[in-house]
Amino acid sequence: MERFKELGLSEPILHGIEELGFETPTPIQERVIPVVLSGCEDLVALAQTGTGKTAAFGLPLLQSLDFDDKRIQALILSPTRELCVQICNDLTKYSKYLPQVKVTAVYGGTDIRKQITTLEKGVHILVATPGRLCDLIRREAVNIDSVRWVVLDEADEMLNMGFQEDLNFILDETPKERNTFLFSATMPVEVERIAKNYLKNPQEITTGKRNQGADTVSHIYYQVMAKDCYETLRRVVDCEPDMYAIIFTRTKNDARDIVKKLQKDGVDCDALHGDLSQAQRDDVMARFRAKLLKVLVATDVAARGLDVDNLTHVINYNLPDDIESYTHRSGRTGRAGKEGISVSIINARESGKIRRLEKMLRRPFTFCKVPSGEDVGRAQLHYYADKVVTVEPKADVDKFSEELFAKFAEMDKEMLIRKVFAYEFGKLLKKYRDAKDLNIMDAPKPKSDSKDRSGYKVFSINAGRNDGFSPRSLMEIINYCAPRRGMDIGGIRMGNDETKFEIDVTGVKNFPRFFEGIQFEDIIIKVRELDEEPTSTPKVKKDKWSRERRDGGEGRSERNRGDKRGRRDGDGGGNRGKRGKNNTAQNRYRRAQAEGAKRNSKGGKRGK
Repeated sequence: MERFKELGLSEPILHGIEELGFETPTPIQERVIPVVLSGCEDLVALAQTGTGKTAAFGLPLLQSLDFDDKRIQALILSPTRELCVQICNDLTKYSKYLPQVKVTAVYGGTDIRKQITTLEKGVHILVATPGRLCDLIRREAVNIDSVRWVVLDEADEMLNMGFQEDLNFILDETPKERNTFLFSATMPVEVERIAKNYLKNPQEITTGKRNQGADTVSHIYYQVMAKDCYETLRRVVDCEPDMYAIIFTRTKNDARDIVKKLQKDGVDCDALHGDLSQAQRDDVMARFRAKLLKVLVATDVAARGLDVDNLTHVINYNLPDDIESYTHRSGRTGRAGKEGISVSIINARESGKIRRLEKMLRRPFTFCKVPSGEDVGRAQLHYYADKVVTVEPKADVDKFSEELFAKFAEMDKEMLIRKVFAYEFGKLLKKYRDAKDLNIMDAPKPKSDSKDRSGYKVFSINAGRNDGFSPRSLMEIINYCAPRRGMDIGGIRMGNDETKFEIDVTGVKNFPRFFEGIQFEDIIIKVRELDEEPTSTPKVKKDKWSRERRDGGEGRSERNRGDKRGRRDGDGGGNRGKRGKNNTAQNRYRRAQAEGAKRNSKGGKRGK
């Protein structure tokens, strides 16, 4: 607790969180708590779900309250009813030794009259969903003009759920001199816009990288035919006897269908979707948190903001359409430093989505073979055997020991074990005895990372963003000046005044000399070789606009175009083609620029 004490938290709060098992602050808590306690800055905090964000803003807010003021001093907005209740419960636990603190939650799906009665008694911290709070404000049942702190928790989720207008309305009702703290797992454009419009010179705190998945989550995927997705899910669940997971589906109909099939197959599960009443949702979540359910099958809308500890797996029965949804799904597991697995079941046409997710999350996705019937049987038998070996005999069983021993006296150990396991797993093993292979592909081959890179070198060119230079500009120059066709280009790193690029110069001597005399806008291009090792995989191959020679005078492409024009327009086109024989690389590139500018000008006029 010394680390928490060093952050400036008071003894009553330290006492409360110590009883909850807090030992050392998480990275987001360590960085956010002092900023909130200082009371002088707005804040944007980016951290993955499950990293302790509620304590990061909740603990310093509890310490900063004026207990003599019975008006609402802190307003916390969250996207869902479940998260709203969770935050309220957490704050209540943190303030166990601050009995004068009043915290309440208001959200849809419950009697609004009871909530109004509670608000009339006085509240220090109000936790609310945007929709219900807007309703209360319009009824003049709540007054938030005394709010000193506003917390937007899971801001990206609130915007994904369509709360943009509600947030604008609520924030306009709060005092201008408030402090605003925006917490989010990802930073899409809409969240940046909220920060720009409603926060004053906010300090940004990021743990990990923007829009990146948690380090504690492993990502795996299975690729099967669409008709085999449920059978794959069934095997994955059976292969993990101690699984405690959420299965995400795209629609509530999918959620209902999967639950029916899993229940029929003997799996303890239930569904969570938008058609359930609040009482039904509370019942499902209570059973899931008590681990009476092995898996919860949920839609994204229903599961946003769910806070469940110790999930071992998240299973994407359908991949979501955007990276933010995938980040939030996978963030349900691997929380508080524990390991978790995010599983995706994809069909034959979705491998491209996996590659895009890898790129955006900067995390590798591991291809796995669908478990065979033998794999499932082995996993179940080993799990059961481990349970038998580790169980401690109860005293109540001892009084029947002699009778049990007599029952099995004529049976040797091997036969007894076989009979016990046959009785326990006979149906399961029979089900998977003739299970077919569901895999439609072998493990994907590695990309061209293993390609020979010995011919690649790093060069710089004296133009960058400030000059209007772009990767496309670089490609056009290389295509016109390259000494041979098909030179592979690797990574391109744009700077303000300089651009670095990697290119395979095998068989080419003094590569920079081919750019002598080339001009971009008003800049005389200079290319020089750098003493750096290439780092990236080739991205551009054998561009169709490559020229065969710089100064060889062949001009074949130009002549061919001229011949075509000549056939269409007469001898003049052919003459234009012949003139191409005397063009240098510099002239060709300048003419290409001029023609491009002319086309852009015509396009602009047409637009007008």
